[in-house]
Amino acid sequence: MKIVITGSNGLLGQKLVDYCLENKVDFVATSKGENRNSVCPRSNYRELDITEPSNVKELLLELKPTHVIHTAAMTNVDQCESDLEGCELINVSATGYLIEACNVMGCHFQLLSTDFVFDGEKGNYQEEDPINPLSEYARSKSRAEAIVKSKAICDWSIVRTIIVYGKAENLSKSNIILWAKTVLEKGEPLSIVDDQFRAPTWAEDLAVGCMAIVERNATGVYHMSGPETMSIHELITRIAVHFGYGTDHIAKISSATLNQAAKRPPKTGFDLTKSRTEVGYNPHTLEETLDALFD
Repeated sequence: MKIVITGSNGLLGQKLVDYCLENKVDFVATSKGENRNSVCPRSNYRELDITEPSNVKELLLELKPTHVIHTAAMTNVDQCESDLEGCELINVSATGYLIEACNVMGCHFQLLSTDFVFDGEKGNYQEEDPINPLSEYARSKSRAEAIVKSKAICDWSIVRTIIVYGKAENLSKSNIILWAKTVLEKGEPLSIVDDQFRAPTWAEDLAVGCMAIVERNATGVYHMSGPETMSIHELITRIAVHFGYGTDHIAKISSATLNQAAKRPPKTGFDLTKSRTEVGYNPHTLEETLDALFD
């Protein structure tokens, strides 16, 4: 087995690198620009611009992977609303380029997708539930999923996930857990939405889940998130309680007051039955991860 990872400088990408190193899995990490992960050996890193189809094809033909895990994406939901061309190129077109190359190579292609493909009216979504994306980011991911399903003649899998959090080196952006810990330490007033419900996902769990799929050569759509769905307000409050910070300064607000460019689904969360039973996915609760995250 030989894995090519796209977006290896990102949070999930770095956790996949960790997994491969710890389990002696042959891999090549790729991102646009230089390697920002000191743990990843230089010999295991190649620069790759996934928006250039010739670069994608040439590199995969050279590396001859058995599996490609595609984590690279434009994930800033509001930015996607203002940069439609960039969103389409990175999230949709690049997926097509990778699929074309994987079809030639006959290697398994895995796409990382999102709970935002759902409209949030139901919650606890199963893999076969109908999608109804509300934002351009969500629509781009749904189009990427459609490309995988319609154009892949190679084996494929789609992993949908929710609010991935964790620590890694030189990340281009933070995540809600790291942000919350920093702000809560200061004890300053916080206004947090209580009408959006998510199942936050520890990056280490997600990396293990993604690798479980490729190691078993499983195919199809899999939902992989944390095991608990909670409001964003409850999430922040639980972090505060866990570390012994006060909660009186954490006020509840409505999403409508934020004037966000992109519409968010009110309630997602996943039914994890398929991932648990088919590939042994067993995610940790929030509190189980916090001490490991900040040790």
